[in-house]
Amino acid sequence: MYRETHARSVAKAVSWRVMGTVATSLIVLAVTRRVVLSLAVGVFEFVSKIGFFWLHERVWDRLRFGREEVQPVVVWLTGLPASGKSTLSQWVADALRRKGFKVEQLDGEMVRRLFPQIGFTRPERDEHVRRLGFLASKLEQQGVCVVAATVSPYADSRAFVRSVCRNFLEVHVATPVAECQRRDPKGLYAQARRGEIRNFTGVDDPYEAPLSPEVRVDPGTMTIEQAGAQILAAVQERMRYRAGPTDGSGDVAETRKSLLDDRLAVG
Repeated sequence: MYRETHARSVAKAVSWRVMGTVATSLIVLAVTRRVVLSLAVGVFEFVSKIGFFWLHERVWDRLRFGREEVQPVVVWLTGLPASGKSTLSQWVADALRRKGFKVEQLDGEMVRRLFPQIGFTRPERDEHVRRLGFLASKLEQQGVCVVAATVSPYADSRAFVRSVCRNFLEVHVATPVAECQRRDPKGLYAQARRGEIRNFTGVDDPYEAPLSPEVRVDPGTMTIEQAGAQILAAVQERMRYRAGPTDGSGDVAETRKSLLDDRLAVG
């Protein structure tokens, strides 16, 4: 990943002005046939336009016209194992990146691979989700949109994540358990039913489905594109709001108009 440094920006601006100055000097020389005059005009143009450009940028830095702060969103996808959370989160993250937003993905299974000592008891699951939520909140504070995909089976764990995030969007990937078992690529449901895996969500450990998520989708009855479009529409609504006082549930209280419709338009 690369970023534009200040030195590079200055070098590009100066090189562009030098090219313009050379062109102007050559035109003056071609018309007047006077070398000294052409050089004097070129130097004057170079100095004056650099000064005017600096003044122009300083003035626009202080104007709020056409500038809108975008409040990042934490999109939290929760659902049974093999419900399609990871596939859907990848689609949503890619769509947001194409629209120019900074996006980070968090995947519960990927984090477990990095920290295999994380267990599957209720306290361990709760701690795992809270850590992911805290990390998501820190990324959000840095202006990054977060798309997280994790089973997060317990309501109190998800409530904690909502409480630490400024702009939280809960997405329930409501694929039925029968469909999850049918599409299960790793055969984990079968192993859990044979007793080879303990504390498996949807078999011998409960999944507390969200009662009132901001978005509920069922990839079993709709395409990924349809489900993703529904989530992006909700993200658009969330980005219409600035961070403000919350009522404890994470709902934003202060609203304002948005200029983001063209940027976020779905489809």
